[in-house]
Amino acid sequence: MLKQSLQLKLGQSLTMTPQLQQAIRLLQMPTLELQAHIQEVLESNVMLEQEDSEEEAELLTSLTALEATPTVEVNEPTEVEIIEQPWADRAGTGSDAARAEDDEERERELADEHAVSLREHLLEQLELAGLRPDDLQVAAAIVDALNDDGYLKESLEEIGESLRPQLDWDTEEIERVLLLVQMLEPAGIAARDLSECLSLQLAQLDPNTEGLELAKQIAAEHLDLLAARNLQPLHDQLSADSELVESAIALVRGCHPRPGSLISTTTTEYIVPDVFVRRTEKGWAVELNPGTLPRVRVNDTYAGMLGRGGSFSTLRAQLQEARWLLKSLEIRNDTLLKVARAIVERQTDFLAEGEEGMRPMILKDIAQAIEMHESTISRVTSGKYLHTPRGVFELRYFFSSQVEGGDGQGTSSTAIRAKIRKLIRDEDTARPLSDNRLAELLSEQGIPVARRTVAKYREALGIESSAERKRNGST
Repeated sequence: MLKQSLQLKLGQSLTMTPQLQQAIRLLQMPTLELQAHIQEVLESNVMLEQEDSEEEAELLTSLTALEATPTVEVNEPTEVEIIEQPWADRAGTGSDAARAEDDEERERELADEHAVSLREHLLEQLELAGLRPDDLQVAAAIVDALNDDGYLKESLEEIGESLRPQLDWDTEEIERVLLLVQMLEPAGIAARDLSECLSLQLAQLDPNTEGLELAKQIAAEHLDLLAARNLQPLHDQLSADSELVESAIALVRGCHPRPGSLISTTTTEYIVPDVFVRRTEKGWAVELNPGTLPRVRVNDTYAGMLGRGGSFSTLRAQLQEARWLLKSLEIRNDTLLKVARAIVERQTDFLAEGEEGMRPMILKDIAQAIEMHESTISRVTSGKYLHTPRGVFELRYFFSSQVEGGDGQGTSSTAIRAKIRKLIRDEDTARPLSDNRLAELLSEQGIPVARRTVAKYREALGIESSAERKRNGST
């Protein structure tokens, strides 16, 4: 029989304190998510307050002077400097620092984020069409049966079954309403196949359009020949003038095969850069975007009113949480700036030359440079963006695998893709470069890659094979 007993053991374990958990969570948050989180904390913690914009004019002046710095050519080794950050000397940090004071009274222009779905778009048109109640009910059932591309994938019999017992209509009556739905915008909606979709769009063109009748014939009978891209059999089948056939083909190709996709249901997403990189006389300057830095601070008035008694335990806890938050924000800003600076130091060739100058780099390289763990670098680079003279890039964009060169120097996979794109862009269209030839040309540049690697990178760029490029170029 087992006997119960007490034992003492010594051991070490890593405990995630609430402060550490908060710092890690804030470190991983993108800018917009962080700002929303700060706003929630401001509403729940009375010990935090929005900081006054006393230094906005000074920040605006410094930013304007920096933007006005002339671009210079740097022949000597470049130096990466960190612009003095206004948040480093204060307990709180600032948001909207570059905004003039009178802008606070200006009404903000908000983008229309309401996205209309295809169903809503069609139902709005049906409500204005003056249909009878029964016809409107059947039309709504047809709209509900459309897929995202705008095609009717359910049969008329299935639609009739879904209407019972409210309505007992046969297929002829349902098809009459279907013809009304097919007159709605976008053109080609509610078609049952591609041929009908193209025919509906062609039917809306001016009857006097050159090649229209031939285009309707192609859409109804010869789509397979058009899809094969071998136009000679199509010319033989139509038995028409070559120029007229070409006009008809152009009309068919001008139609949209997926009309439902024209009604976008996605809202516009805006990217707010977290870090700015600018060219200066000394090299490259790295600074945090002052407009994204949360401006919060401890409310000194409330904090000073707290006594030493135990009756203010709730406020004392909120004060401690407020201080933890400010410390976590400071850690986040410092870490983000260190990572951005380390990335810029290693990717100066990219900033000067473009993608072909990209150096291979992994998380471990940056982690060793700033003496942090790789998981921390992964959190910092996720969802954070760098504004450079060459555009806005996510920090993760600068990390890529490498291919070992003959001289012992590695080449970034991003640079290899850029070289492949350039070689194909400059090729003779009559004699496109094969994957084997591309591999040979890269090897001559000191980048030994296999043919299958070239094919993989080419497909990732969305570039067709040499045979397809030659065929498309000839047509």
